Amino acid sequence: MSRVDRLRSTLPWSGRRIRFTSAGTLFVVGALAVGFAAINTGNNLLYLLLGGMLGATGVSGWLSERAIRGVEVSRRIPRGIPVGQEAAIRYAVHNARGAAALGLEIREGGLPGVAFVPRVTPGDTVPARSVNTFVRRGVYPLETVTLVTSFPFGFFRRERDLALPGELVIWPRTDRQVAPPRAGAGRRVSQGAAPSRAAGPRGEFKGLRDYRDGDDARDIHWRSSARRTAPVIREYDRDASDTLWICLDLAADPGEVAEEAVEIAAGLAARATASGRRHALVAGDDVIGPAAGRGHLERVLECLARVDFAPGAAAPAPPVAPDACVLVGTRARPGPWADVRLAGRGGA
Repeated sequence: MSRVDRLRSTLPWSGRRIRFTSAGTLFVVGALAVGFAAINTGNNLLYLLLGGMLGATGVSGWLSERAIRGVEVSRRIPRGIPVGQEAAIRYAVHNARGAAALGLEIREGGLPGVAFVPRVTPGDTVPARSVNTFVRRGVYPLETVTLVTSFPFGFFRRERDLALPGELVIWPRTDRQVAPPRAGAGRRVSQGAAPSRAAGPRGEFKGLRDYRDGDDARDIHWRSSARRTAPVIREYDRDASDTLWICLDLAADPGEVAEEAVEIAAGLAARATASGRRHALVAGDDVIGPAAGRGHLERVLECLARVDFAPGAAAPAPPVAPDACVLVGTRARPGPWADVRLAGRGGA
């Protein structure tokens, strides 16, 4: 931001706009017509009518400014939003001034959803929400919210920008139909007679840690949670040889085929989660280590939401042998991959 822009942002009217509505435009044109007739005829009633119309215009502008001047907004966005599903962005609208805020719209740049608040009394905070649907995965930066009101007569749309940075992370689809990985994918051949350390379907108990979003509630250790007055989770250490390693090849032109590859990788991760299987992801320099559960799937989807494709991207370099991995991409790569899924070729 330049010095001029910084100075401009400190001005009282910075981030404010006023626009005529259709009704306001007609009203002003009518006032001009009345004024022209009053000047030509000298009729006092027309002068009186003109004064009333100009006064109404001024009062409308003043009241609309008062309606949004003391309003503050905070935003709460979901952690991740799946493609194609409705997502609600929630707001808390606080009125810190002495006049009621009426007829407020809350808009986000680039998003079609609009939140509406009919009234916020002084000192009060009310909730609002807008609903949006996204058709592509990715990260959508958020910079400002715009307060809009047409109060009281609908002559103007008074707008005020509030800086509120954030981002929306749109996860790829996970409902693409994908076949199960080929037998042996993600399973390394046991060397010698070393037994598995897994003590059951959830593995061997490893320890306790703080609860994180997405953890399985069945793993909460209630006695420790009560002692710490915060949720605590049991951690298990299961046999890593049963991990499904998904390697997404980012060497491709961005486009529909590349997005299909992302959805195949997401579908494999979702399938592994549904079956309770550990899985891991390699996508460029990002490696999401082996784990299972809904929380782990969300970390994988967040990583997939952020990946970028480039024709010259290097081949995936998993930390395990390729013969324990499933390669997902748009073209074949040399190597003893356990399974290969190519987008655009019915490779799901």
